[in-house]
Amino acid sequence: MTKTANLYLLGPVKRGVDILLSILLFPVLLPLILLAVLLLLVPTGGRVLFRQERMGQGGKVYTIFKLRTLKPSATHDTAGMGKGSDDFVPFGKWVRRWRLDEFPQVFNILAGQMSWVGPRPERPHIFQKQTKEHPELIVRLEARPGITGWAQIHLPNATPLENLQKLPFDREYVENATLSMDLKILAKTIGAVI
Repeated sequence: MTKTANLYLLGPVKRGVDILLSILLFPVLLPLILLAVLLLLVPTGGRVLFRQERMGQGGKVYTIFKLRTLKPSATHDTAGMGKGSDDFVPFGKWVRRWRLDEFPQVFNILAGQMSWVGPRPERPHIFQKQTKEHPELIVRLEARPGITGWAQIHLPNATPLENLQKLPFDREYVENATLSMDLKILAKTIGAVI
């Protein structure tokens, strides 16, 4: 792993902000998560919570939590599909459109596995395949993965298969992240969702 991450990414300020933001937002997020769970309960056959392994900071593998928006028959490789897909369960498109499926990741943040802002995490087998072809992708492992990130602001519709296009933005974030940059990314993310 290279050493391009700045002190803000590795220091206590970012972690403290993640915890504080999680605690402050939890009263708002909990009713939204419960609403999404209720909408998805029947269409998913009660299997509302989706778990999947992802690559974290330093290459450590962890389990990410999301709300299930796809039919159980859908493959795990459909994460970047278009809005016209029929693999969504009823209300799944709506839950994903409002990013409600991402909210359970607040538990990953509180566990120290993720951050509110950082490069998006990838599945280990995809990350390993992509880094064999493009070793420069390893820079993403220098920061905790995020629910949103600099690359998502600039390339909001990029699929996991278009991962390489996000690299310059992820590298810029890892090298230059600050509290004000994180707040700017969060504000732009909220603006894009609303």
